[in-house]
Amino acid sequence: MNPSTFLQSFLKAKCPHCRQGEIYTHSPLNLTKFGAMHKHCAHCGYRYEIEPGFFFGAMYVSYAFQIAILIGSGILVSLFFKEPPIWVYVVTVAFFIVLTFPFSFRFSRLIWLYLFVNYEPNAPKIEKRKG
Repeated sequence: MNPSTFLQSFLKAKCPHCRQGEIYTHSPLNLTKFGAMHKHCAHCGYRYEIEPGFFFGAMYVSYAFQIAILIGSGILVSLFFKEPPIWVYVVTVAFFIVLTFPFSFRFSRLIWLYLFVNYEPNAPKIEKRKG
């Protein structure tokens, strides 16, 4: 199997090191386990959490996503309603943030990982671990 391109592997949440293994264990639509990650890549064995607390930095990326959602939903409300009360803005923003949270959580972690992990096209495939 040929390694996919950067954008394909990013959108499919593949390992940034080999672009083959899965990062997440479940779909983003599984609301109870959308953030569950494998500890290591099943293909190359790369450890995703590079150091303890590595993904704390992804909070800054997630914050940027939430601000973009806040601004975008605020603009939508102002376009569709003439001078709406403040509660309409609050409810709309809260709705969109809750609706998109699993995706922004996952993509913020992906962006953080892809920023710090180099792609190795010849990353060796590991043998299946027992146990």
